[in-house]
Amino acid sequence: MSDLVLAPLVDYGFMRTGLLAALIVGGCCALLSCLLVVRGRSLLGDAVSHSVLLGVVIGYLVGGEFGILPGAMLVAAVSGAAISFVARRTPLEAETAMGVVFTPLFALGLAIISVVQPRGIDLFHVLFGNVLGVSPSDVWLTGVAAGLVVAVVLVGFRAFELWSFDPVLAACMGMRTGAMDHLFTALLSAAIVAALKTVGLVLVVAMLILPGATAALVCRRLATMMALAVAVGMGSGVVGLYGSYHLDVASGPAIVLAASGAFVVVLLLAPRSGLLTGRWTHWRLRTHRNGAVGGTSPTTDPLGTDQVSDATIRASSEHT
Repeated sequence: MSDLVLAPLVDYGFMRTGLLAALIVGGCCALLSCLLVVRGRSLLGDAVSHSVLLGVVIGYLVGGEFGILPGAMLVAAVSGAAISFVARRTPLEAETAMGVVFTPLFALGLAIISVVQPRGIDLFHVLFGNVLGVSPSDVWLTGVAAGLVVAVVLVGFRAFELWSFDPVLAACMGMRTGAMDHLFTALLSAAIVAALKTVGLVLVVAMLILPGATAALVCRRLATMMALAVAVGMGSGVVGLYGSYHLDVASGPAIVLAASGAFVVVLLLAPRSGLLTGRWTHWRLRTHRNGAVGGTSPTTDPLGTDQVSDATIRASSEHT
């Protein structure tokens, strides 16, 4: 077991760098995923991430490798602001506004790539990530972006909590909900840019949904939900990283599959809402009730659940 876990970290520097990047991205995206899930705006991450492809292309054409992250950040912020503007100033629903904005930006990015065909952009890695190819400088930039996101969320936690659960009440209390929308979109853009090299533009959507959705199955308080989501996000990054190394698969899909596996496990086994635990609890209650009826085995129900209930009620009424 130690050879499977420790040997890659000791022998290869890219594993240590990739592990650090996976932990940073997993924790950062998990925090925002909780706010997205609570607000019911999970597709906002999808819209902004697809728009970022245009920024990647333009940034590379203007500044080479050093222009990718600034270009991606600029287009992400512009697309997020455009989505908020369309949603607030037109009769269109938020989901429609997302589609109206991100589809032409994504198509424009693909069109530029098909015409210019820049040699320095690996489209597969841009879309699906390559955490094992992350450099120390990439980790530093990722850490700065993620650290900014985490700091803003923690400092403004109470405001984000009220804004996410009840934006109408927040507006009545004097909060500028429009400014909060723009701030959150900027944080989302920073998180997507931070995850660009790790899980890519397409699969970052999963990391902005799955950790929060997993935690929402078992948590009712936002603070607890965020803590569990961060654990799921970081754990998925570690499991996906080792899966990518040992199974020789792409790192981005491996991380997302690990997060999906965590969601399925919680969906089945969550104490209150799990599908299997719910059936088990229902079966225990039913057999216990049937066993309380005289002469009936606790593991069998010869009359059927509804018949036993009716017979018990009639017997109690006659006795009274």
